[in-house]
Amino acid sequence: MRLDLPTLFLMTVAVTFMVGVLFLLSWSQTRRERALAVWGIAHIVGSVASLMLALRGQIPDSLSIGLANAMMIGGYGLIWSGVRAFEGRSLRLGWAVGGGALWIAACLIPSFFESLAARVSLASTLAGLYCASGALTIWQGRDEPLVSRYPALVLLATYAGLYWIRLPLAFTMPIPASVAIASPWFAILCFAGTLFSVAIAFVFMALTKERAEREQRLAAETDSLTGIANRRALVAGAERHLAVAPAALLLFDLDHFKAVNDRYGHSVGDAVLAAFCHVADPLLPPGAVFGRMGGEEFACLLPRLDERAAMRVAEDVRAAIARFAHPDYPELAIRVSVGVAAESQIGGSLDYLLRRADDALYQAKHAGRDRVVAAGEDRLPLAEAADPSTGLRVNAGRRSRTRSP
Repeated sequence: MRLDLPTLFLMTVAVTFMVGVLFLLSWSQTRRERALAVWGIAHIVGSVASLMLALRGQIPDSLSIGLANAMMIGGYGLIWSGVRAFEGRSLRLGWAVGGGALWIAACLIPSFFESLAARVSLASTLAGLYCASGALTIWQGRDEPLVSRYPALVLLATYAGLYWIRLPLAFTMPIPASVAIASPWFAILCFAGTLFSVAIAFVFMALTKERAEREQRLAAETDSLTGIANRRALVAGAERHLAVAPAALLLFDLDHFKAVNDRYGHSVGDAVLAAFCHVADPLLPPGAVFGRMGGEEFACLLPRLDERAAMRVAEDVRAAIARFAHPDYPELAIRVSVGVAAESQIGGSLDYLLRRADDALYQAKHAGRDRVVAAGEDRLPLAEAADPSTGLRVNAGRRSRTRSP
C-alpha cells in the first residue's frame, strides 16, 4: 500500500493541532493542572512544525529544515516538561527548549546542515532523550497508583526507541537529501507521529482524570481535621485486612479532652487532635490502618500482630503522647488511654474486636487513665493482672459499660 505524503502531512497537522486545542480546553476547566496547558502548547508547536516540514521545497530550507525541526524538538521538550509538571516538579523550560536551540546552533555549521545523516542523528537523539526522560519521570512517580501511568511510560519509551533506531539507519541506509521527503521512512515517521499524538492525548487525559478521581476518593475517605482515615475508610480497610490475616486492634481515647476544650478553646482542642495523630502515626508499623472514629477517639488495626506485640505498640504511642509538650501552652498535658484486642483467626469480625477493645478501654479509664489495657479472652468478672514481660495491666474479663471522658 502506498502512503500519500501530502495527505499524511495534512492529517498530521490537523490531528496534532486539534489534540493541542483539546489539551488547552481541558486546562481551562482544570487550571491547577498546568501540565495540560504545557502539553497543549507542545502539540500546537508540533503541528506548526509539521506544516513547515510539509512545505519542504516551497519555503526556504532554513525554515523547513532549520526552524521546523527546532520546533519539533522543542515540542518534545515541552511534553517532557509537562510530564514534570504533572509529577509536581519544576517545568525546567530552559532545558525543554534547549534541544531546539542546540539544533539551530548545529544548523549554522555548513557541514552539518549539508549532511542528512548528521541531521537525522542529532534530531533523533534529542527527541529520543526527551521521550525517554518523560518515561523515566513517570516511572519515578509510580508511588501514586494511577492505572494509565504504565501505558504512558510504555508509549514514551517506545517512541524514544523508534527515534534511536534511526541512528544506525541514518548511516547504514543513507538517503540522498534530494529524495528524503519522498522516502518510505519519511511517510512511516509521519504516520507514527500522528498515532503518537492521538495515543499520548488519550493516556495523558486518562492520567489527569484518574488523579482527579483519586483525589476526590481520598478526600471522601480522609478526616479533614487530622488528615488520617475517617471512620468509613478505617472500617473498610480493617475489614479487608481481617479477611486475609489475623490482627490486633488498638482503640485510643484522649483523656479529659472536654476539659482541654473548656479551658483552652476548641481551636486548641483541634490542634491537640492533630498533634496526637502527628505523634502516633510514625510509631505505627507498616501496614497499620489508622483512623479517627469520631470526637477524640481513634482506632488502629495492626495486621498480623498478636496481643503482646500490639500492646508494645500501644505503650510506645502512650508514652510518646505523655512526653508531648507545646511551648505556647506549658500547662497543657495530653494523655491517652488505650484498649487492645486481638483476633488470632483469619476472617475475624471487626465489630467483635471493637467491642472487646472498647471494654478494655473502659477498664483503662476506670483504672485511672493514661494506660494500656488488653481485653482478656474469657468472660470472667473484671479483674486486673500485671503482664510480667511488660508490666502493663491486662484486663482478665470483659464487660460493656459507658466510658466517662
